[in-house]
Amino acid sequence: MMAFHLRFLHLAFIALFASSAFAAHGLAQFGKPGYPAGFPHFAYVNPAAPKGGTLVLSPVQQTGFDKFNPFSLKGIPAPGIGSLLFESLVVTSSDEVASAYGLLADDVKVADDQLSVSFHINPLARFSDGSPVLARDVKDSFETLISKLASPMYRSVYADVVKVVVLGERDVRFEFRQANAELPLIVGTMPVFSKKWGRQPDGSLSSFDKLGFEKPVSSGPYLIERFEPGRSITYRQNPDWWARDLNVRRGMFNFERVVFQIYKDDMAQLEAFKAGAFDVSFEFRAKNWARGYHGPRFRSGELIRREFPHHNGANLQGFVMNLRRPLFADVRVRKALSLAIDFEWMNRQLFFGQYTRLNSFYTDTELAAIGTPGSLPGADELKLLNPLRDQLPPEVFQPVQPPASTAPPASLRDNLRQARALLAEAGWVYRDGALRNEKGEPFVFEMLDNNVLTRIDIAYARNLERLGIKVIQRDTDNALFQKRLEEFDFDMTHYGFSASQSPGNELVDRFTSQAADTKGSENLIGLRSPAVDRLVQKVVQAKNRADLVAAVRALDRVLISGYYVIPHYYSSTHRVAYKRGLGMPETLPRHYTAQEWVLSTWWAKAE
Repeated sequence: MMAFHLRFLHLAFIALFASSAFAAHGLAQFGKPGYPAGFPHFAYVNPAAPKGGTLVLSPVQQTGFDKFNPFSLKGIPAPGIGSLLFESLVVTSSDEVASAYGLLADDVKVADDQLSVSFHINPLARFSDGSPVLARDVKDSFETLISKLASPMYRSVYADVVKVVVLGERDVRFEFRQANAELPLIVGTMPVFSKKWGRQPDGSLSSFDKLGFEKPVSSGPYLIERFEPGRSITYRQNPDWWARDLNVRRGMFNFERVVFQIYKDDMAQLEAFKAGAFDVSFEFRAKNWARGYHGPRFRSGELIRREFPHHNGANLQGFVMNLRRPLFADVRVRKALSLAIDFEWMNRQLFFGQYTRLNSFYTDTELAAIGTPGSLPGADELKLLNPLRDQLPPEVFQPVQPPASTAPPASLRDNLRQARALLAEAGWVYRDGALRNEKGEPFVFEMLDNNVLTRIDIAYARNLERLGIKVIQRDTDNALFQKRLEEFDFDMTHYGFSASQSPGNELVDRFTSQAADTKGSENLIGLRSPAVDRLVQKVVQAKNRADLVAAVRALDRVLISGYYVIPHYYSSTHRVAYKRGLGMPETLPRHYTAQEWVLSTWWAKAE
């Protein structure tokens, strides 16, 4: 009882003296943020970048849009809207791991016990309608995002937030269920919007999940100027944007207008770029990059083709097997299917040697289990894994096995022979022209695609045919593809799990049992493993960087041993082609996506 009263007095003290209690200009998951208080601007921007001009882009792999709300589950939001219209309490730095600095908030304080974080909102902060951003707006945004009106992803990400407390007009506190060094960053980077979004002329308010083309009431640098549903959208810089002189925005968002034009397929998009229809092309197809970015405009220097290095962890792109389907329940079957992919052939014949094979859920980072000495678990990992030993296969405690290769002396023939033996152990044998189980049922599954990786699907299916497995190729448009993923309505599909140098709460939505039955979650695998659940909690609860690395490596070992995903490949550069009249900062950020970098830091050169 005494502890309760002490805590009550402590909270009351904070509520009374909230503004004077705050002290920090930024946050870091571990340690201190790299930029000092009062820093003039980020190192990877040009603070003297000229303002003005129009940037015309075309979104990658998007064939339309039917709403402005990027936070609801159904539908496809307009390209660029999340980056250009919505702001958060803090904004992350692109040259650090897990550090952020005040944007809507001008002061922040993490409690000594890490069970809460408090923010003071900058008195200058304004929404696009001119109204001030207040603590109540932060609370309303949070409550909307964790409601059933928004994507279930947010309920998973914010699951450890007990409540949001309005301490004063501009003071707000997030309280946590457990100490978690990442949670202050997670809630700090939550998008904030006005409850007036969706207000109708008669004063009624549209339901958040039904918002279509109602323009957001948000605080970002741009406004929606005009749009053609599904075809194009034009953003115009808000002349009254409140944050233009903040250090975290200096030298950023330099174009007067940003236009997105949408094309029906990637070939039409590429030809339009070469004809001068838009300014920057972000290329994700190796064939296009090798063969398509040539011609008179490239030779004259009007169009420029470059590869920009980055230090991002590699996203785990691969074929995902849906464990909700009994066909994939046996790990021997999943391992056999992984043996049938021939990356070396695809890299030669399809990708012009541009890619490297993924070998981890955290490839190209210190988090990858395969990067440890001998690829064996270290003592710090064993502390986490040993208590779970009876739930884990022996392979977890052995050297991590890299993905199957066909580089000599190995061969596809040898790999398929191993696959055939594993399938036989699992009760699948070839007879009567197909691979069949003891009931005589053939091994048949559907490969769901959105016309992005069809060439890879076909090459993989051809190898599976040699085992007697039939693959039904199902190509859909992007909207139906997304809907089927949200409903977990697939056998096997391709998917890219976004990488992080500092994983945390997103893993709850991605790999835990509680997300497996939540439609719209990122647990496409359908993974239900108490051991994985426990390791995800160890990641989330890490108190320092060393603990985080150990927990992620242990998790990586367990995920690799399950053969849930057949890993594809990655590139350590961004492939970008652009018109000559564009400027960019001399210093590259370390961790960035190409489109966000262009949108936020490039500028139009004077003619």
